[in-house]
Amino acid sequence: MPDALPPATFDPGLGLAVLRTPNSLYALRIGPDGSPRHLYWGAPLDTAALARLPDAASPAASSFEAEAAADELAPQTGARFGPAGLQVRFADGTSGAQWRFDGHSIDGGELRLRLTDRHYPLRAELCYRVRPGSDVVERWVELTHTAPAGDDDAAAAGAITVDRLDSASWTAPALADYRLSHLTGGWNSEFQLRRDRLPVAETVLTSRRGLTGHHANPWLAIDDGTATEDRGEVWSTALAWSGSWRITLHRDPVGRTTWTGGFGHEGVRWILRPGESLRTPAFHGLYTPHGFGAASRAWHGHIRDHVLPEPGRERPVVYNSWEATGFDVDQAGQIRLARLASGLGAELFVLDDGWFGARRNERAGLGDWTAHPGAFPDGLRPLADEVHRLGMEFGLWVEPEMVNRDSELYRAHPDWVIHSPTREATELRSQLVLNFARPEVEAWAGRTLDGLVREHRVSWLKWDANRPFTEAGWEGSPDPDRLWIDHTRAVYRVMDRLRAAHPGLRIEACAGGGARADLGILARTDQVWTSDNTDPVDRIAIQDGFSQLFPALVMAAWVTDSPNVSTGRRTPLRFRFHVAMAGALGLGGDLTGWSGEELDEAAALVARYKEIRPLVQYGLQHRLGAPDGVTAVHYAAADGGEHAVLAWRPSARFGHQPAPVALPALDPGAHYLDPDLGRVHSGAVLVRRGIDFRLPTGDYASRLLRLRRVAP
Repeated sequence: MPDALPPATFDPGLGLAVLRTPNSLYALRIGPDGSPRHLYWGAPLDTAALARLPDAASPAASSFEAEAAADELAPQTGARFGPAGLQVRFADGTSGAQWRFDGHSIDGGELRLRLTDRHYPLRAELCYRVRPGSDVVERWVELTHTAPAGDDDAAAAGAITVDRLDSASWTAPALADYRLSHLTGGWNSEFQLRRDRLPVAETVLTSRRGLTGHHANPWLAIDDGTATEDRGEVWSTALAWSGSWRITLHRDPVGRTTWTGGFGHEGVRWILRPGESLRTPAFHGLYTPHGFGAASRAWHGHIRDHVLPEPGRERPVVYNSWEATGFDVDQAGQIRLARLASGLGAELFVLDDGWFGARRNERAGLGDWTAHPGAFPDGLRPLADEVHRLGMEFGLWVEPEMVNRDSELYRAHPDWVIHSPTREATELRSQLVLNFARPEVEAWAGRTLDGLVREHRVSWLKWDANRPFTEAGWEGSPDPDRLWIDHTRAVYRVMDRLRAAHPGLRIEACAGGGARADLGILARTDQVWTSDNTDPVDRIAIQDGFSQLFPALVMAAWVTDSPNVSTGRRTPLRFRFHVAMAGALGLGGDLTGWSGEELDEAAALVARYKEIRPLVQYGLQHRLGAPDGVTAVHYAAADGGEHAVLAWRPSARFGHQPAPVALPALDPGAHYLDPDLGRVHSGAVLVRRGIDFRLPTGDYASRLLRLRRVAP
C-alpha cells in the first residue's frame, strides 16, 4: 500500500495547495495575478485527477462579467464585482489590495500562504488547518502593516484603514440549484431551522449586537435542494466568533455561489498602524456526501475532539434556582432548595441572579459582586458549605460584562461603560455594558471572578450577558471601533485565565438564553444555555435547530414547572423530562411546590437519565423525522452496542395511530433487546419498517426506548 498523503501540501510548480481530511479534499490554485483562487471542495480525488481540473470559466464571459475563478479572500481590485472579503484603504486614499504571492509554509496540517501588496506595506497570510480524524477545514487570515513600528511617514507607511477583514471566502461547486439552511429566531425562540432556495442575489446573515445573537447564528449549509437527513451532498460552515459578525452569500446570474464572512459588520472599521497585525477568528468548513445528519455528526465529533476544553467530563445534572425564586433570594430558601435538589439526584447547585450587592430587582446591583448582606448575612460560604455537604458542587450566576447605574462600581467608574460621550446611553434591562476592551476593566473582571471562585470553592460559573451593544464608543481611543473585537477577545482571555488558575472550573455560556452559542465561546466553556424558554413543546424545535451544529453534551436543557413560565402551557412531568434528557439535563423549577409524587417521579427520571447519559452526551446523534407528529432522536454508541431513543408527540389525533418510526442507525443484520420490556427486535425490521413506540394516549406523550445489541 502506498504511504498516505500528508494532510497539507503545496506544489510550487502548479501553484496548487491541497488540504486532505479523512473523507474530503479542499484545493486552491495561485492565480496569474497572485491571488489564491478556489479550485475544489468535495469528495477525495487522486493527485492526477486534481491536477487535471480545468480553471473556472464563465458561460457569459464579456467585458462586463467578473473573473470566473472565485477568490479565497476577494479584494476590491480587478474584475471583481461581488462582495469583497478584504476591504482596505491606504493613507493616500487608494482602496483595495493587489497581491504578489510571496511563498508558503506547512507545519503538519497547517498551511500558510503569504501575500504581499505590490506597492503598499501590507501583508496577508491566508491560513488553513486540518486536524486528525476530522473533516473540518479551519481558515483564518492574519493581516499585517509591514512598515516598522513608529514609522509615521504618511506617504509611505501611514495608517491603513480596514473596512472589512473576513476570515475566509467559500465556494460551492456548480449545482442544479442552491438551497440555504440557516438558523433564525429571537429571545425565547432561538435556533429555528430554515431551509430556503438561495436567491440569485446577495444574502446577508449578520449580528450587529456585539454578541453572536438570538436572531441569527454564524452557521449555514448549502445543498442542491434535494439533500435529506441521510443522503445528498452538503457544504456547511461555522464561524468561531462570539461578537458581531457578518456572512454575505452571493449567487450570481451565471451560476457561481460563494460566501464570505468574519467578525464585524457594516459601518465598523479598524486602523492598522505600522508594525500592527489583525488576526481573524477561524471560519470552519465541512463537506459530506451523506446528508444533513452526517454533517451534524461530523460537526459534533469535531467540537468534542478539537474545540471543547474538557470534552471527556460528563456534564452534571444541574439544579438552578432562578425560576424558583427570581430575585427573592436568601440563604434559608436556597438551602431548602439545595436539599430538595440533592434528593432528586442533582450533582450541581447553581445560585442564580439576586445574590449580590443591592440586587432586589433588575435595576440595581450589577457590578457589585459581593453577597447581599440582608440575604446572606455571613456571606455565601454557609450556603456553599451546605451544598458541598449534600454531595453537590456549588455554582454561581454572574454577569461580569454588565453594570447598573445604581451600583457602587458605576458610581466609581462611569467611564468604564461602552458609550459615546455626546450621545445618550440606551439602557436595556436597566443596564449598561462594561468596555472589556479597556485593560483596567478586563483586569477588574479577572480579579473579581478569581476571588469569587477561590473564596467560595465555586466549581461552575453561569456567565450571562443580557443586552447588546448600543452607542458603541470608546472616548479617547484613537481606534474606537476596535472595541467590537477587543471586548470579545478580553472575555475570552478572562475565561481562559480563570480555567488555568482553577483546574476543574466549568463555565456555562449564556446571553439571555442562546445569544452566545458559537465555536469561539465553546473553546473555553462547557455548555450553552440554549434558551430561556423551557417549554418542552417549544424546546423540541429549538433543540433540533441547535443540534444542526452543536452536540448534545453542550446543550443545557432544564425541567421546570407546569404551567410553564414563558408560555403558560401545562405538560406532564414525564414529557418535560424526556425532552430535557436529549441534552445536558438540568432542573429549574420551584421544588418546594412539587408534590411528593412529583418529587419521587423526578428522582426516578434523573436516575434514568444518568443511565443513558454517556449515550446522549457522547453517542452518535440521529434525528428521526417522522409523520403523524412524532419526533425522535436516536443516540448510538460508537460501537453500535447500546442505543437510546427519545420520542415525543405533543398532540394526538382521535382515532389515529402514528406510523412506526424507522431506526436507520441500527445494523439490519443484528438483533436488539429492549431491556425494559424484555423484548428482542430484528434489526432488519427496525431499520426497514420501524418501531411502534407505544406512546401513551393523549397529548404530550413521550417515551425513552433503550436497545442493546444481542446475539440472535
